[in-house]
Amino acid sequence: MLTKEDKALIEKAKSLAKETNIKNGIVKEVGCVLITEKGETFLGVSLNLPCGIGFCAEHTAISQMITQTDETHIKIIVAASAWDVSAPCGRCRELINLLDERNMETEVIVSDEKKVKLKDLLPYKWT
Repeated sequence: MLTKEDKALIEKAKSLAKETNIKNGIVKEVGCVLITEKGETFLGVSLNLPCGIGFCAEHTAISQMITQTDETHIKIIVAASAWDVSAPCGRCRELINLLDERNMETEVIVSDEKKVKLKDLLPYKWT
């Protein structure tokens, strides 16, 4: 069950998703909002580019967190296009896991109506 605060995070993530075509790809197809355990908010957008150069919105938000703080513990995270919430891809799930062992308890909003713990999305973590 999502809280009022969770729904506000979804709306913020959707507002970041302003799909823009550029020379060789699409940027801002997905937006991400994460809240750290200490309550700080970080935002990110996706870069869908050829040759594997781009990255997911979750990567951008996590990079902001790592750049601006010494935190690695994520309390809650959501990624969404302008119209839909989506669960993180496998690469993003592992990134969240690899940052901090406590992140297996991170709440991940996976739809407009549901959130789960990272450990439920990643039952067989890499490490």
